[in-house]
Amino acid sequence: MSRSRLESIGLAPGQLAAIALAVLAIGIAATCPAAGSAVVKGPPPCVVPGVGKPLSQVWRPDMQSALRYKRTRIGDIAFAVRMDSRFYAYRPDHVEWSASVLKAMLLVAYLDRPSVARRALNGRDRALLNPMITVSDNDAATEVRGIVGNSGLSALAHRVGMTSFEPAAIWGESHITARDQTKFFLHIDGFIPKLHRAYAMRLLASITPSQRWGIGEVAPKGWKLYFKGGWGYGTGLIDHQVVLLVRGCGARVGRRLDDGRRQPCVRQGNAEGHVREAAARASDGREPSRPLADGRSPVGDHACVRR
Repeated sequence: MSRSRLESIGLAPGQLAAIALAVLAIGIAATCPAAGSAVVKGPPPCVVPGVGKPLSQVWRPDMQSALRYKRTRIGDIAFAVRMDSRFYAYRPDHVEWSASVLKAMLLVAYLDRPSVARRALNGRDRALLNPMITVSDNDAATEVRGIVGNSGLSALAHRVGMTSFEPAAIWGESHITARDQTKFFLHIDGFIPKLHRAYAMRLLASITPSQRWGIGEVAPKGWKLYFKGGWGYGTGLIDHQVVLLVRGCGARVGRRLDDGRRQPCVRQGNAEGHVREAAARASDGREPSRPLADGRSPVGDHACVRR
């Protein structure tokens, strides 16, 4: 998403600087001030620069705009926005097949295995994990799932506190919800062994350009974006994305699930439109930018590629 588009939803550099998704969800955060010399209990508060208040007190997603835009689209949509102390959502417990979004869970479950967590990664590890995440390689994912098993996925879901996750014999048919996936991504780094944390987060920040549509193109200047998308079986029946945006002490996540049975080649474009609608600051006096109303994808022909 261009700088001008970011500014059109009220995200000017140096302000809340934040952003996130849309159909997917949004995540906004702030930068923590430097710690002083005084001894304090717990970490310093994470506040919005120039405002001095936590993000949750000065910002909320424009859910009504997001819902109005949703009604212009064809498909079975769910989305969620999660901050540490706030949760906003539309159909957050609606269950869908995971498709390739599951690969983020496979990555974490693999790195957390006792035989991997405390040793350096070798060439074989990287040969599986790199393509599974950065180019969404299905063969690698199938092999990783064979290693961690459904039991490893279920154990991770339990650690995260997911309530609706169910693994399946065909990994892409595992059950996920927007509520569970935002809960996972908001603190995903905390579920990764410290030795492998930087590596895993680098993979989630390095998705190949041809698979970056919608939320994958929404990183504002100064923010780090980590995400994984999933789309279905060459048919376009599923299009999911989940994203984490981080700046300083701030980390916020958004998740979108979209079963677009009747509109297979435009839904990747939906994400950007929902971002523009849902990410508009409620405290901003301007109207949110209008979405594309003619069904065109704003991200190019690659938006119709399916995996």
